[in-house]
Amino acid sequence: MRSYDRLCRKMADDLDAVVLSVDYRLAPEAVFPDQYHDALAASRAFLSDEVLQRYAVDPDRVCVSGDSAGGNLAAAVAQKLGSEDGIRRFKLQALIYPVLQALDFYTPSYQQNQAVPILHRPIMARFWLQYLGADASLEPDLLANNHSSLDQESISAATRAKLDWTALLSAQRKKHFRPVLRETGSARPLAPALVDARAAPLLAEREVLSRTPPAYVMTCEFDVLRDDGLMYVRRLQEAQVPVTSDHYEDGFHGCMVFAYLPMMSSVGFRSMNNYIRWLDQNL
Repeated sequence: MRSYDRLCRKMADDLDAVVLSVDYRLAPEAVFPDQYHDALAASRAFLSDEVLQRYAVDPDRVCVSGDSAGGNLAAAVAQKLGSEDGIRRFKLQALIYPVLQALDFYTPSYQQNQAVPILHRPIMARFWLQYLGADASLEPDLLANNHSSLDQESISAATRAKLDWTALLSAQRKKHFRPVLRETGSARPLAPALVDARAAPLLAEREVLSRTPPAYVMTCEFDVLRDDGLMYVRRLQEAQVPVTSDHYEDGFHGCMVFAYLPMMSSVGFRSMNNYIRWLDQNL
């Protein structure tokens, strides 16, 4: 919590809001779907009449938010609660440089920023394998896109279309990069969770996305996850969900927590304030 304590306190003060930070279990001791279930259980509990009344929270003004892996969980929880009838839902979802897919490690942002701190491309592949409880020796397969080759029968054409960056990204982001799609890949079985929308929210069906709340998605140019977020923006828009896309040309992964001394950055300070301003204006 130390990295986020100042941010959460500032949000509570500036928004006059109750902020709940979910202490979900962490990999490698806990693996998917444990973290998802923790975040979902915490969300259901917070949205209960008892808790909302205890902390004087307006039930019509509740947002789910998270950054990086937390953005993954926030998106997945928003999809789950949005798909259920007869329950209280979130008014908004705010995703900060979210992790949303693990089938393509050759998106333009993965290629452009593969060695850019603080989140290198090999580290991201390692994190995914730890999160899914998969064999660490599969890392070379992920980094070569062998795990998502065309001979993987568990990945349908419809699934591939949901992360087809050649169609979902603007020319400004695609630049000169080319897709890397293997005809034949690893003979080892694909981890089933790689195509599970609870782990990879970008793969959700359009109908599921259409029932999620209005969204704020922050992305950074110098971040391997940039295109995960931008593709999600496009898919939400296609599902008729109102989206605010907040992109920082000088941003890097994790920059929002670098908004205070001794590690203060201009983009960290600006992104934090713009995020809080959007919440203030939309909640």
